[in-house]
Amino acid sequence: MDLFLGKVLVKNNRDRDELDTEREITMKLQNRILMLFFGSWDCERCQEFVPTLKDFYKRLMDEFYVERASQLVLIYVSLDDSEVLQDMLLKKLPKWCLFLQHDDPYKRELGVKFEVHETPTVVVLRPNGSILLPNAVPEIRELGPDCFRHWQEAAEVIDRNFEMHVEFDDKKMRSITDPIRKLKYKVEKKKKRRWFLGGWGGRDEDEDEEEQNGDLCNSGDFKGPWD
Repeated sequence: MDLFLGKVLVKNNRDRDELDTEREITMKLQNRILMLFFGSWDCERCQEFVPTLKDFYKRLMDEFYVERASQLVLIYVSLDDSEVLQDMLLKKLPKWCLFLQHDDPYKRELGVKFEVHETPTVVVLRPNGSILLPNAVPEIRELGPDCFRHWQEAAEVIDRNFEMHVEFDDKKMRSITDPIRKLKYKVEKKKKRRWFLGGWGGRDEDEDEEEQNGDLCNSGDFKGPWD
C-alpha cells in the first residue's frame, strides 16, 4: 500500500519496533484491509469505544479465536496533545496494532485526506488504498467481527489463509447477497459530512445531535482539528 511508503510505522509492543523500509511496510500491509483509527485519550467517546475495538481486533487476529490471523491491520492515528496522552491510549489498544509517532506531521495529512471531523473514526481501506468505509464505528459496534467478512468480500481481498482446492466451473456460485453487499460498500461521490459540535472533546451522547449540527452550520465560527 503506497499510502505509508516512506513513512515510519511503530509496533505497539514493549520495544516499539519501527517499520521504516519499503520492504517492511509492503510485507506488513500488502493484501490486507487497513483500519485507520482516529482518536484521542481526552475524547470520552474514544475511551468508551476502545474496548469494543480491541475485542473486535483480537477476535479476528488472535489465534485463540481464529485458526489464522485475518488479513487486517489496525493503525492508530493519534490526535492527542502530548506523547504521554498518546501512550495512555496505546496501552488500551492491542499490542499488535501499529501507530504513527506523535510528532509525525503525516497524521494531519491523513485527517484531511479522509475528511475526519469527529472521533472516534475508523476509516476502512481496501488493499489498494481506496476507501471501503469512511467511518466503520457504528458497524463495528453493531455487528462486531462479523462485519469483517463483508469487508473482505467487498474489497475482493485474496484470502491466502483459507484457499479452497475445489474449482467451480460456474462462477455464479456466490452468495445471493453479493449484489446488495457490493452496493452497500460502493464508494459514492464525496458528500459533505456534518462536523460534530464540540470538536475532539467528549460530550454527552444523549444530546440532540440534530440541534448541535444546526447550531454549528449557523455559527460560522467552528473549525475542524486540521484547520
